[in-house]
Amino acid sequence: MFIQTEPTPNPNVLKFLPGREVSPLASREFRTIDEASASPLAEALFELEGVDGVFFGADYVSVTRHTHAPAWNDMKAPILSVIMDHFVSGAPVFKDVAASEADGHADVEDDEIVAEIKGLLDSRIRPAVAQDGGDILFDSFNHETGVLRLRMRGACSGCPSSSATLKAGVEQMMRHYIPEVTEVEQVI
Repeated sequence: MFIQTEPTPNPNVLKFLPGREVSPLASREFRTIDEASASPLAEALFELEGVDGVFFGADYVSVTRHTHAPAWNDMKAPILSVIMDHFVSGAPVFKDVAASEADGHADVEDDEIVAEIKGLLDSRIRPAVAQDGGDILFDSFNHETGVLRLRMRGACSGCPSSSATLKAGVEQMMRHYIPEVTEVEQVI
């Protein structure tokens, strides 16, 4: 098994591509070892020195290291080993199917503008953000003010360039395609 690694714009996050599906139904973020209990792979990664977060995309794993953790050169081999051992063993990524489908957002009936926002996020923005090892999710839209609130996850959460990405990229695109959107804010 060959696992590729890619840097992300966030210097504390590295993206690992195992060449297999990781979480195809919904992305998942684990910020603590307690949250990681839903996934044997995430739990094993949290047991490594310096791991501060784990994010599963459709076909990748992003690992966040503590700011004072060892250098990536020292951390990469143990992370690769955990990922490889997991996939070679044939164990599931999640302990139950419901955990693999959860993304923290309940399905509710969306109005037309929210449906357009979510459609644009899914078709044009999320794929681009996923290339950098992260995800961006709809949080809320205020119809009166036009303020769209989005949640950054994975490599994008805490990335130095995420606010620029939101303002220069996402906000411009949203305002162009959906004039009701006047501003985009990040939910922390």
